[in-house]
Amino acid sequence: MREERKVAGTRRLGGWAVSLGTALLFASPASGLAVQDTTKGKGVYGKWCAECHGVQGDSKGAAERYMLPAPRDFTGAVYKIRTTASGNLPTDGDVMRAIDEGLPGTAMPAWKERLSDGERRDVLAYIKSFSAFFSDTSQHPEVLTFAGEPGGGSGAEALKVGRQAYDSIKCHKCHGAQGRGDGPSAPTLKDDAGHPIFAADLSQNWLFRGGPAAADVYHRMRTGLDGTPMPSFSDLIDQKFLTEEELWRVAQYVRSLSPEEPPEVRDVIHARQVTGALPQSPDDSAWSNVESYYFPLVGQVIRKPRWFAPAVTAVWVQAVHDGKSVAMRVTWDDRSQSPDTAWNQFTKRVLAFMVSDDSVPAALAPWPDQLAVQFPVKVPEGTERPYFLMGGSSDPVYQWRWSSVPGRGIAGLARGMERFDTLPTARAPATQAVFDHGQRRVVFTRALATADSADELQFALGRPIPLAFFTWDGSNAERGGRMAVSTWYFLALDQPTPPGAFISPVIAMLITLGLGLLVAGRAQTRQRGARG
Repeated sequence: MREERKVAGTRRLGGWAVSLGTALLFASPASGLAVQDTTKGKGVYGKWCAECHGVQGDSKGAAERYMLPAPRDFTGAVYKIRTTASGNLPTDGDVMRAIDEGLPGTAMPAWKERLSDGERRDVLAYIKSFSAFFSDTSQHPEVLTFAGEPGGGSGAEALKVGRQAYDSIKCHKCHGAQGRGDGPSAPTLKDDAGHPIFAADLSQNWLFRGGPAAADVYHRMRTGLDGTPMPSFSDLIDQKFLTEEELWRVAQYVRSLSPEEPPEVRDVIHARQVTGALPQSPDDSAWSNVESYYFPLVGQVIRKPRWFAPAVTAVWVQAVHDGKSVAMRVTWDDRSQSPDTAWNQFTKRVLAFMVSDDSVPAALAPWPDQLAVQFPVKVPEGTERPYFLMGGSSDPVYQWRWSSVPGRGIAGLARGMERFDTLPTARAPATQAVFDHGQRRVVFTRALATADSADELQFALGRPIPLAFFTWDGSNAERGGRMAVSTWYFLALDQPTPPGAFISPVIAMLITLGLGLLVAGRAQTRQRGARG
């Protein structure tokens, strides 16, 4: 049935051509939603949806080739997030949830707070009008019967069973041994339209399109993600190769790969002062005792060549200092150890699909992975900062840069995206880096003060120092202006609190208490004298 829908979907049906009878079918009580108006829905769709999904619902909107994953093609009625079996139509509730909540990790936003209930119902009806499958009365979407979640899902034994089942059903082939989307099959993945598609990074469940909970993961494994390489595992249950409980354990194991709560974005990295040697290796055990800060990244879409689909979505940053030097560890998930020829076909698909506004169209090349940490040249006195996108010709920024080729760090001044003046090698920060199961970890170490105060930032204790981050994933065709960027945040090199800061309040409290007792005692003495 799924293949039939895909073939029929290529014979696109415009929503304006759907009969009134079809519209009434969509509004029937069996849909589980209130009456829907396709005429009004067409107006909502044209205003808010057509730019991405296309006027005819075929995904051929003006924005289509600026985003990965590509917008949904409604003409084939193939939907990823459903409660129905693989190859079956979604329910109205399934489609409405996608409209209401959006699809994290894609360009599809949540519309629940932007459109009224009536507008969302109407646009749902209009979206369904793009495919004849929804008007086929022989098809009745039925919700799968899902088993209840077994208890003890966070216990060691349950997670062990889940990990064993994760391996036995070959989840690691795409998602990787640690779930970061770096499995051996990851470079080959594409959706049914031939577009490149990343295996999900299972350690970032806040970006899961079907929801972050173990139950959501279990549902996705039962239904599959139609139109993608992610299959349904319901047949393995039917064939007695896997039990419902084992599949639940896989879901619980996958949930355990992400933090308990989504990371919070904070504006200031507090680098505490430590005694002894600073950790310079990315895998020094000392980093486990250093607080980690999360910073999201977005595509650079301001200057050409722009990039709307960066592979790296965030960095985690830790920093400490000893009063003389600072050490900073930057960690990010990266599915490929670029340059890697195994990813060449994936990179070619990216180049073929994504719109390029390079002056010369990009050709496949062994691009490396890169990271830049950016600071102003001088700590600002007020709120003024250089332009966040690599400064300008008259107001440069100081940057540390690391590249997987040649595998070392440099320092220099960026004067806009087109110009980077490298400082002498001797003035570069000490740098160590590792790639481990789909994760990059890079440590920069540098003295707080240097001899060159004109071109190098002089780190100051106790003052907020602006900083920003940039990444490039070579296997995702990222180089130059095709990159992921952050805004300005701050680094604060904290100072230890002097002992007097703790003692003085105690002394003041004791003095205040003593004076209070003295005053109270004298008052009682006067009262006794007055009674005598």
